[in-house]
Amino acid sequence: MARENANRGRSGPRKEKPPTPMDTLKLEVAQELGLLDKVRSSGWGMLTAAETGRIGGLMTHRMRKKAQGADQGAGGEAARP
Repeated sequence: MARENANRGRSGPRKEKPPTPMDTLKLEVAQELGLLDKVRSSGWGMLTAAETGRIGGLMTHRMRKKAQGADQGAGGEAARP
């Protein structure tokens, strides 16, 4: 019985889920860094720690920049420390 539960949900083909905005951003950054071909051929797991860190850092930078732009446009200037 334990074996049945361990393999539960893993049989059959995977269903493609629609990409989220985060997925889209990650792919855009990977393409800009010249890593998209590597990701498509080998998968995300074959990237080095430095490559994934660079992707994550650029994603964070863009999300913060976008959030700051939204904050400033919604109610005047954003408070600065």
